[in-house]
Amino acid sequence: MALHAQGGVAGWPKILLRLEGAALFVAALYVYWRIGGDWRLLALLFFAPDLSFLAYLAGPRIGSIAYNGVHTTIAPLFVGALGFSLGEAWLTHVALIHLAHIGFDRTLGYGLKYGAAFADTHLGRIGRRASEPA
Repeated sequence: MALHAQGGVAGWPKILLRLEGAALFVAALYVYWRIGGDWRLLALLFFAPDLSFLAYLAGPRIGSIAYNGVHTTIAPLFVGALGFSLGEAWLTHVALIHLAHIGFDRTLGYGLKYGAAFADTHLGRIGRRASEPA
């Protein structure tokens, strides 16, 4: 697997990971639509996971832990399964919105963060390139 100097994936694996994100985004929205999710709720909550950016005020290590904790599929898959098994549609709706957000981020190249800096992700560096002047 090809890697960038910062540790991010490159080449076809990066393209596949971003396509996987797009598939997650589309699938979550499709299921949300099929189960009758409220589009106003989706609009209200879609960017809520990005509130985890605020943890970067405590430094890049704490920020990356908070961001990664909110931007993995573990919690929304658990919440969605719980909502489905308990018959609580609102839990399933929230989980699908969360999954759609994660897929959207991955499609755009926003990966899980390394503790060194916000811009260093598993999908490569975001923002200005290391070779560009600040």
